[in-house]
Amino acid sequence: MTRGRQNTIFTFFHQLPRNVAWCFWGRNLLWQLAAIGLTYVSVTSGFDWAWFAFFRPTVVYWLAFVAGPVGALVPIFAPVILYAIGQQRKNERLANTSCALGQAAFIGWGISSLYKAFTGRLPPQLPTLPPNQDVSHFFDFGFFQQGIFWGWPSSHTTVAFAMAVAFVLLYPHFKKLKYWSFAYAAIIGLGASVSFHWFSDVAAGVILGSIIGTVVGNSFLRRHSDEIPIAR
Repeated sequence: MTRGRQNTIFTFFHQLPRNVAWCFWGRNLLWQLAAIGLTYVSVTSGFDWAWFAFFRPTVVYWLAFVAGPVGALVPIFAPVILYAIGQQRKNERLANTSCALGQAAFIGWGISSLYKAFTGRLPPQLPTLPPNQDVSHFFDFGFFQQGIFWGWPSSHTTVAFAMAVAFVLLYPHFKKLKYWSFAYAAIIGLGASVSFHWFSDVAAGVILGSIIGTVVGNSFLRRHSDEIPIAR
């Protein structure tokens, strides 16, 4: 194993256990409890079903065909591409960023999947259900009742916002990057909320992803505080 690869692996795991723990510490835990409370209100008030029923026949629904594959592929390929560019340019800042995005995606997927393993919430549409049946209130609590694919919160949204927030924190002076990062995350979340997830799943994903992105972004920002070497 080359030294460069060793450094990359070491950087990816930079304060990983600490960063995971910090997501459940202090006000970060309170924000997660707030996400649970918001979900309760959204479900019991009927807002989840009303949101889905309103947007289902509109053009917004077609964002699902973007949110699904893009939300799954970007967290895999974006860190790899950034790392390759960083290596080509001998740019340590980009290498640091690639590891930060990779860790943010990894933690986001891990924590959201852990929650989904216990919540087991049915998605808005299943082939086995009659059309237009409101199942927004159905949670199959337990362990692995619906696997880690159907459940609360939205992993697509959690990972998208974790990466977007981490990216913005690493490049705070680049306004265009900020807009594009949050536009990407918003498209993923909106597409998920009108198709394969409920609104409250996505809202919780926004909160959880923002927590993770803040923790990871600040951790890697402290690790590498040199001047940004790419053009504005």
